[in-house]
Amino acid sequence: MADEKTTPEGAAQPGTTGEGNQPVAAIAPEAKTGGPERQSRGGNRGGAGGRDNRGGGRDNRGGGRNNNRGGRGNNDGGEELIEKLVHINRVSKTVKGGKRFGFAALVVVGDGKGRAGFGKGKAREVPEAITKATAAANKSMVRVPLREGRTLHHDGTGQFGAGNVTVRSAPAGTGIIAGGPMRAVFESLGVSDVVTKSNGTANPYNMIRATFAALADQSSPKSVAQRRGKKVTDLLARAGGSAAEVAADAAAVTE
Repeated sequence: MADEKTTPEGAAQPGTTGEGNQPVAAIAPEAKTGGPERQSRGGNRGGAGGRDNRGGGRDNRGGGRNNNRGGRGNNDGGEELIEKLVHINRVSKTVKGGKRFGFAALVVVGDGKGRAGFGKGKAREVPEAITKATAAANKSMVRVPLREGRTLHHDGTGQFGAGNVTVRSAPAGTGIIAGGPMRAVFESLGVSDVVTKSNGTANPYNMIRATFAALADQSSPKSVAQRRGKKVTDLLARAGGSAAEVAADAAAVTE
């Protein structure tokens, strides 16, 4: 007959605890969850997950910024500017190993609706110089008032250095009577009828600056009337013509 194993009195039986011989299952859930300490750790992990969510939010915000920048680029690209390359100059610098060549570009930019500007850029390569000149021209664009959107309101002169130019308004069908750099300015500006004359230097830089100096002095009847506190019809009536013609001309003045 096999010996039966006896449990000493007061010792814990299998499946029970030492105090009051309570079942192990009564305290097993608390042991599995790890108590409050493990729960707090779980909460921190959940917080980390929240941080990940915030990181996703930051990524979303970054995407929004990129979309806005793309919108600005689309607006700039949709303007359809007219670019005219006026002059390219090649310069060289003699160094110990030979010569280093560089290029300077002069560009005129306009929207064909009364805004134009010019800029110059220097670089080792021609495309890079043209890009710099175009960017400078976009920043220096000015608005010039036009009569009927085709010619200037009045005659004017401009001077810069040795350059001296004269610009005159012309009737419809005259065309652009200008040469060299001045033609590029009026084509990008949107002028279709004008008569010009350059007296002095043929340097394209000075001619362009003198032309823009003459355009800067242009003023429209509307601006003059506002400055003098009068009506446009009062100013046009002094030039002669019937009342109907004066009224029609005043109605045609938009700037």
